[in-house]
Amino acid sequence: MNNVKLPMRNGVGVIILNEKNRVFVGKRKDNPINKWQMPQGGVDVGESYLKAMQRELLEETSIKSIKILCEVEGFFEYELPKNLVGVIWKGKYRGQRQKWFITKFIGNESEINLKTKNPEFIEWKWVLPDELPDLIVDFKKDMYLNLLKSIKKVID
Repeated sequence: MNNVKLPMRNGVGVIILNEKNRVFVGKRKDNPINKWQMPQGGVDVGESYLKAMQRELLEETSIKSIKILCEVEGFFEYELPKNLVGVIWKGKYRGQRQKWFITKFIGNESEINLKTKNPEFIEWKWVLPDELPDLIVDFKKDMYLNLLKSIKKVID
């Protein structure tokens, strides 16, 4: 399959910092090896990036109590590896182009509940920002290295 012709999926991602500036990551249900990621997902037709981020966050983690610190400038992209093109997203996309937000979690951790209607994560934890690139699947590593620069601007 020639994935060059496939478009990029329009998506969002959210960086959630706790009071110690640790970052929320979840272990994916469909990839339970030791790979973790920050909440992310697609944007529905007619939905703003902000609304999509809030919806995805709620759908994946049940988190509502956040303060938005900033919308990260620009977009971040990743391409799926060849073995996943045609498998993920019903074969409609070759990767994802995402708008990211940096937020502060202002709720109680008891609010975090992964047992949602369509669970994506099986476990969650707070990690140091510098740990992010080593936790993510290889094909998203460059994107996470770039996001790390944005996180550091906010927390330094």
